[in-house]
Amino acid sequence: MERDVMEYDVLIVGAGPAGLSAAIRLKQLAQAQGEDLGVCVLEKGAEVGSHIFSGAVLDPKALQELFPDWQALGAPLNTPVNKDTFVVLGEEKSWEVPEWSLPPLMRNHGNYIISLGEVCRWLAGQAEALGVEIYTGFSAQSPSYDAQGRMIGVITGDMGLDKQGNPSANYTPGIEIRANYTLVAEGTRGSLTKQLEARYGLRATASPAKYGIGFKEVWRVAPELHQKGLIEHTLGWPLDANTGGGGFIYHHGEHLVSVGYVVHLDYQNPYLSPFDVFQTFKTHPKLKGLLQGGKRLSYGARAISEGGVQSLPEMAFPGGALLGCSAGLVNLPKIKGTHYAMKSGMLAAEAVFEARQQGNPELLTSYPQKLRASWIWQELFAVRNVKPYLSRLGTWAGSALGGIEMWLSSWGVALPWTLKHASADHATLAEASQSQVPTYAKPDGVLTFDKLSSVSLCNLSHDHQQPCHLKLGVADMPVRVNLPRYAGPEQRYCPAGVYEYVEHAGEKVLQINAQNCIHCKTCDIKDPMQNINWVPPEGGSGPNYVSQ
Repeated sequence: MERDVMEYDVLIVGAGPAGLSAAIRLKQLAQAQGEDLGVCVLEKGAEVGSHIFSGAVLDPKALQELFPDWQALGAPLNTPVNKDTFVVLGEEKSWEVPEWSLPPLMRNHGNYIISLGEVCRWLAGQAEALGVEIYTGFSAQSPSYDAQGRMIGVITGDMGLDKQGNPSANYTPGIEIRANYTLVAEGTRGSLTKQLEARYGLRATASPAKYGIGFKEVWRVAPELHQKGLIEHTLGWPLDANTGGGGFIYHHGEHLVSVGYVVHLDYQNPYLSPFDVFQTFKTHPKLKGLLQGGKRLSYGARAISEGGVQSLPEMAFPGGALLGCSAGLVNLPKIKGTHYAMKSGMLAAEAVFEARQQGNPELLTSYPQKLRASWIWQELFAVRNVKPYLSRLGTWAGSALGGIEMWLSSWGVALPWTLKHASADHATLAEASQSQVPTYAKPDGVLTFDKLSSVSLCNLSHDHQQPCHLKLGVADMPVRVNLPRYAGPEQRYCPAGVYEYVEHAGEKVLQINAQNCIHCKTCDIKDPMQNINWVPPEGGSGPNYVSQ
């Protein structure tokens, strides 16, 4: 079958905060000039917001720029932060850090506790009202290029393939969507982004990308324990001083609490299980008293970018640009990226609009220039050395030096160095023979849970007959290398029980339960041999984070 072809002025891949903000800004600019601009947003989730997963506390400054009247328009920012605490945890005790001692950049007054999925659904409504066309359930599988190598759009995934990748009776070929410019806003460690980085050498001069894996559960707690508007961030237990990470507790909505934990993926011990670290975190007296008697409503996990400005790739390439988390625009100590994603989308839209007026040059050179001149760069540059300090010096010394540098930055003092990251996260694992096996308590089914019961709350939808979307470069690499050298770490770093080693004909084999995948991308990042390649499954597959 021949592919259908659709053409637009601008194609945006991903209906997250970056992609939707770009679409809205494009339409705003076009309407101000009386122009008709065709804008298409492609979203792989079954609906807008279904694959959106975040803490989330929103700094509204980008939203204020996009919609100065956002409150009158009914944007779902319903829980303003009214108390902001930072807590150091020991195994049994906790110590609150005085707010006055925290760098101003880390404070959250004026921000809102939100459901990012709800905000994206609201943004989608605003975009459609402006004439943006949004197509859900379509994954961008590969870029399209012209004869000169310029990106001219994407090809969506074929539908109705069987497990062997052959057309079934329900087969429908993917669509080619062409555009003058393609803005890639598919989130952290995107499959399209990886292809573009390799083709155009976008990471040639960048420090290695760095990541964490973030977990979150939403609980409904006893009314007398709920403190609406309270946010707490934690450092310390249950991780040791040489393993980066921390927790968060956000009170919002009707007696809802979002409890989460981030583990930095440059950890060394192959036996470490980030999922079990998160479950253990909830057993601390500070959490136990809050959650006991409550009800767990949802669960999810997602990789997040942590590299900072030194890890950013080239943001513009022939025919398009990278936005938001696709590029890595996340502030690690501030634990925020949504407002950067929105602002980057707005800046890219302005760059596209200017380029159209100049006759559509292939490279959006003004986009990275606009980024560097914006408050995005100002904030990210101020914290650029925090992650390298943590990786090199550990939690306590790294936090202390990072805090000092952030205070100096708030006083207008910029230190003259930018530290590079020593290695990519997949290269940091020690061998199993040199590592100790941590002890994790058995889940009690009340406060702590196993992976499969947790995944059941993700509202997963994967057709069991579709091809496996977790591709092994070398089929026997896991058994030949990962298992003997690193004790099969994919069994532990995956938060959804996708990977397990089983006996088959008297030998160990890696079984991939692709139907459990919640699209966190951790396997693509942390596999020590970089042998696992995450590609989008059939459009509409995956989690549906309806309450996140």
